[in-house]
Amino acid sequence: MKIRDITRMAWDQVKRRKVVTGLCMTGLSIGCAAIIVALSVGQSAQNYMTDEVNRSFKMDEIMVSPGGGIPSRGGGDSSKAPAETNENLNPGKLTEQKLEIIRGLDHVVAAAPFQDVGYMQIVTVDNKIGDARVIATDLEMLNKYGHTFKQGGGSNLPGMTVLNYGATLGLIDNETRTKLYERLSADPFNQELNAQYTSMTLLPSEMYRQQLQIQAQDYSSASGAIKLSSPLQVGGILANPTGTSDERASYDKIMYISQDTAVQLGKELAFDNMSVINVPEEGSYNSVTVKVDDVDNIKQVEQMIQKLSLTTSNNLYQMDMLKEQFDTIKMAALGIGVFILVIASISIIVAMTMSTHQRRRQIGIMKVLGANMRQIRNMFITEAALLGLLGGLLGVLFSYLIVNGLNKLVGTAGDGIHFFIPETNLPIGLVFAIMTGVLSGIYPAISASRTDALTAIKRD
Repeated sequence: MKIRDITRMAWDQVKRRKVVTGLCMTGLSIGCAAIIVALSVGQSAQNYMTDEVNRSFKMDEIMVSPGGGIPSRGGGDSSKAPAETNENLNPGKLTEQKLEIIRGLDHVVAAAPFQDVGYMQIVTVDNKIGDARVIATDLEMLNKYGHTFKQGGGSNLPGMTVLNYGATLGLIDNETRTKLYERLSADPFNQELNAQYTSMTLLPSEMYRQQLQIQAQDYSSASGAIKLSSPLQVGGILANPTGTSDERASYDKIMYISQDTAVQLGKELAFDNMSVINVPEEGSYNSVTVKVDDVDNIKQVEQMIQKLSLTTSNNLYQMDMLKEQFDTIKMAALGIGVFILVIASISIIVAMTMSTHQRRRQIGIMKVLGANMRQIRNMFITEAALLGLLGGLLGVLFSYLIVNGLNKLVGTAGDGIHFFIPETNLPIGLVFAIMTGVLSGIYPAISASRTDALTAIKRD
């Protein structure tokens, strides 16, 4: 018999024995769907967590800080400039020259200083007060670091600033803020007061093209002197990152200023020759963030930067930890699916063995007509493989229905993880289903091929 004849006969038996076919397909489809859904849920969760971690820790960025060096003790040749002497004694100093070299490296998309100036109080022209973390950077390069402007843009002109979305929330006039704090201190468990406070902290203010000032206070003196900076112009407002709620954004208030503006503020907000603004000496930086075109190139760029006697760090360990955790989850899920397929294979073995017993006369006649053991064995294995294929296809359908149901269930709870089925998971489920069918059909096939023709015909 040809392969086509064996396949046709096996297909006829699959169609004829509807009950057995249905039971076998059900078991295989459940096992196949379990494998596909388990792997897909694991992959979806991993992608979701990776996006969340990347949003928080920026996997494609390298943090660069000054390396080690010999501290300057003064003295030496007075003919040398102080900056030159200090750089010679401190080869790990992060200078403008080294920053330009980093920007010229392969795979580097952007490199800019992100120096934490301090946590400051900002005052608007209508006397609203808020707190924000002030960061000195290149305002014209913010978009290269994944920031999207909701309004305006970045400019390095002196006196210009950019606010993130969180910094526009919760700006309250001082009198209202003081009264609310006093009432909360007197009755901290009052739900109405707490709800009022929460709504005020999430109230946005129109700050684009508005002026504001930074307020600093000298806590080291008994007088507690207060100074205000010169007015700063808000030249841009950053959009709230996708998936970030207003409540979460209200805890991340950032005000970006240029390096020149930071130097200017350092002079304006100085108390007894000590400034509340943390500004490094001119021509050097405390911290630089390097944006790389791909996570796979992080290590290569890091090694090049370290050759400049600089210290680097990244957040790839977060990715490695996530990968280890989700690999374990995927293996556990795969084990559950395989266990279900093993149970399904037992039902196939029983069903095929019963089919062999019921079809002894047919097998005997086929042998009398010239069919050999290999052909009969191949017919039963082909029949089992067809059962596996049909069960696998049904399992693929079930897996899509289950994933859609999970998305609807999660969607009712608000924004969150979105489950999907990667195309690579479909062949895995189908292969497992077909292999289960084939392996389950081997014993019945061997048993059928060994049936004695004359004895089977006489007995039936």
